[in-house]
Amino acid sequence: MSADLWQRGCERLAAELPEQQFNTWIRPLAAAEVTDQGEAGAVVTLRVPNRFKLDWIRNQYGGRIEAVLAELAGKPVRLDIALAARTAPVQHEAAHQAVSNGAGGAVPVSQALHMTRPPAATAPVGAGQQVPSRSRLNPALTFDTLVPGRANQMARTAALHVAGAPGQMYNPLFIYGGVGLGKTHLIHAVGNALLADKPDARILYLHAEQFITDVVKNYQRKTFDELKAKYHQLDLLLIDDVQFFAGKERTQEEFFNAFEALLAKRAHIIMTSDTYPKGLVDIDERLTSRFDAGLTVAIEPPELEMRVAILMRKAELEATPMPEDVAFFVAKNVRANVRELEGALRKILAYSRFSHKEINIGLAREALKDLLSIQNRQIGVENIQKTVADFYKIKVADMYSKKRPASIARPRQIAMYLAKDMTQKSLPEIGELFGGRDHTTVLHAVRKIAAERQKNTELNQQLHVLEQTLKG
Repeated sequence: MSADLWQRGCERLAAELPEQQFNTWIRPLAAAEVTDQGEAGAVVTLRVPNRFKLDWIRNQYGGRIEAVLAELAGKPVRLDIALAARTAPVQHEAAHQAVSNGAGGAVPVSQALHMTRPPAATAPVGAGQQVPSRSRLNPALTFDTLVPGRANQMARTAALHVAGAPGQMYNPLFIYGGVGLGKTHLIHAVGNALLADKPDARILYLHAEQFITDVVKNYQRKTFDELKAKYHQLDLLLIDDVQFFAGKERTQEEFFNAFEALLAKRAHIIMTSDTYPKGLVDIDERLTSRFDAGLTVAIEPPELEMRVAILMRKAELEATPMPEDVAFFVAKNVRANVRELEGALRKILAYSRFSHKEINIGLAREALKDLLSIQNRQIGVENIQKTVADFYKIKVADMYSKKRPASIARPRQIAMYLAKDMTQKSLPEIGELFGGRDHTTVLHAVRKIAAERQKNTELNQQLHVLEQTLKG
């Protein structure tokens, strides 16, 4: 079998894959080892630097790589992806230059990759190594412990790309969504993945309030050089809840300076917020425009299947597996966010342990009776109309008037959708409460908003806020 099979495969993949994907995930790989097994085919072994990249390349590109290599070889090819042995690092600049030169450079790509390997004594996060306290990362919050689903799919994919190639794409990465949906987990996962790959990377996680405290402290002491030394030299800054910068001009000025300094040196910035950049209030426009300059993605409330998976995964971590029917029962009744799911799970586990009873739907119903009584409390259509009218700044009377401009018709349809979803009223009853409208009008509104919610992230976020307000 031709010894240049892998090289020819890379050339084919370079032509087929988007350039950014190829340069991020395939090109940096060390040359593969090809083992010819005669008529049985061949085994192509790839060496990758860490578990994160191993899983990503296997899941995202493994099938395509095997198909390309099999076509070129004219026989079956099995791809074996393994972790590379770590060797002592040398100058990062030399390695970067070698990779930039490509296969035709003075130093082979495979050798350049080994230049950047951490020492063999350094174990990846999760293998007994303690995360350096200076990073403030929680080692338990990783991609492995994050349950994937449609609600976080785009944000998770973007975060994986950043972890694999920081400073290159999606910079800054801005993740927004309601409370308890997993934003903090996701940015810790990026930090932990990068730290596993590069233990000497300068990473810092903090809440926006901590940055505010640092600015105030250094302002009082007149020690802004210390502030710059702390933040401007990072490789990765992870900052939660930037909406807390609202109205704090000096903090915004210093964050703007840090932001510019980090981007200039190709460091990566990941931020979270409860709303999208343009929705932030009392924050300087030059900041919000920069927040929006990279990639902005939302994490949405988890769908039913994802809530079930989260419950079962977290129950397993507690060494108390949860029956699937119980998980479905809880997931159907706890819909707001991951944090509430965790709270419900803790109640069920505690009730089971204290009562010495096995977990079933009856026990779950008893353990969550206070929560379920709140969930089942009747929400009136009138309350929905008032809440939606206040949210969209229209009059309550517009809900049942004959006015039809979009500024009124849209909130009215949203209120009809929420009335159908959150009350026991029939379509004709809802139509009657919206100015005597026909039930077909209500049905059209419900279907329209439900369909748009699946595609429109901003609408979904607004509906989530309204639902939380009504339940609260």
